[in-house]
Amino acid sequence: VRYLVKVRRIPSKQIAVFAQQDPYGDSGFAGVAKAMRTLGAGDSTVLRLNYQRNTVDVDDAVAQLKAHKTPIKAIVMVATYRAAARFIEKTRDLYPAMIYTNVSFVGSTALADELMLLGKRYAVGVIVTQVVPAVAGYSSVVLEYKSALAKYFPGEAPDYVSLEGYVAANVLVQALKRAGPQLDTEKLVDTLESMRDLDMGLGTHLNFGRGEHQASHKVWGTALDETGKYQAIELE
Repeated sequence: VRYLVKVRRIPSKQIAVFAQQDPYGDSGFAGVAKAMRTLGAGDSTVLRLNYQRNTVDVDDAVAQLKAHKTPIKAIVMVATYRAAARFIEKTRDLYPAMIYTNVSFVGSTALADELMLLGKRYAVGVIVTQVVPAVAGYSSVVLEYKSALAKYFPGEAPDYVSLEGYVAANVLVQALKRAGPQLDTEKLVDTLESMRDLDMGLGTHLNFGRGEHQASHKVWGTALDETGKYQAIELE
């Protein structure tokens, strides 16, 4: 949201949310609304375009977008990859300058594959925020991950889901080493919660605590190119 408002200079009233009608969609919508308020949007109402969970029926959301009086220039998508792709398919020609952004939950690889099946014009420029650095980049953790993937799973292509899993597994390994041989659940939890300034090669340090289990609040930006590959973009 900050990227859309501060970098792309889109007024908050011209940003909508396409979301599932379930707690996941509610949480995503609430997060966008909170970010809008933080960025000074005041009491302006955020347009929510809904679709039913476990479907790709986006017709009501498309109709709602068409009927909205204020032109929408960007859509934050809190959706599964098939629903997101269907919505883009049905709106790309109507709004060729629309900016589509997705959260990492969408499944980056699946979304890219689905959009490229429709045609590269549906894919180019679609943004997905990530919780790990760009797989196409050269940060140390990405290079280590690719080396391990090639060694142990030579037939697998790098993607964001397995990179995130690689980072999480390495954090666990660090905690196990620090906890020592006399291990139990409480000791492991205490060790994890005591870890500070952990450098995993992400370009940002991880910090845990009793009330902090997320470790990182860093978000990386990626956008699809015409080949269906994600390229890093600056969000600030």
